[in-house]
Amino acid sequence: MLTLLLASRNAGKLREFAELLPGFTLVPWPAAAPELPETGAFFQDNALQKAEGARAWWQAHGTEPVDAVLADDSGLCVDALWGGPGVLSARFAQDLASYTDRNRRLLDMLPEGADRTARFVCVLACVPLPGRLPGEPFTVSGAVEGTLAFEHRGSQGFGYDPIFLPDGYDQTFGELSSEIKHTLSHRARACTALLQKLHR
Repeated sequence: MLTLLLASRNAGKLREFAELLPGFTLVPWPAAAPELPETGAFFQDNALQKAEGARAWWQAHGTEPVDAVLADDSGLCVDALWGGPGVLSARFAQDLASYTDRNRRLLDMLPEGADRTARFVCVLACVPLPGRLPGEPFTVSGAVEGTLAFEHRGSQGFGYDPIFLPDGYDQTFGELSSEIKHTLSHRARACTALLQKLHR
């Protein structure tokens, strides 16, 4: 069983990764650790930046052995907003305290009659610790196509889940059960690719 340092304090992500990677021990990013940089132009850039930054800090300050660092960069890409908020998804509308209010603002930004197609994208970066896991840093990705709902619907999941309708469903990720979501979400697909890579 591998032990992975998860370079995130996002409670929703921690919960989903625990469900999607049941064969792994996940160590959350400590509260005392610094914020990790996200200055890249692409999801892959940010995921690698976070994973490599977390590895460097852990090698100097870590309290337990880990085999690798896992970092996620993900977001919602809306066609009518030229792919936004995209890599800025986590920092969108930070003046608003709740995801519900942020989702309503995003929906309000769509022009009347606009194309509502969108996709969730997730890139995972895995950076091994020297002497613990062989191999070089790598990334894998997953995506799911869908459309935006007209209102915030459901309390499952987190973030933009309650406004995203995956193709083939009339319920948002905020309404679907985690069992269904984990068969088709962007994060689930990225985790499947991660497992295939690690088990080669």
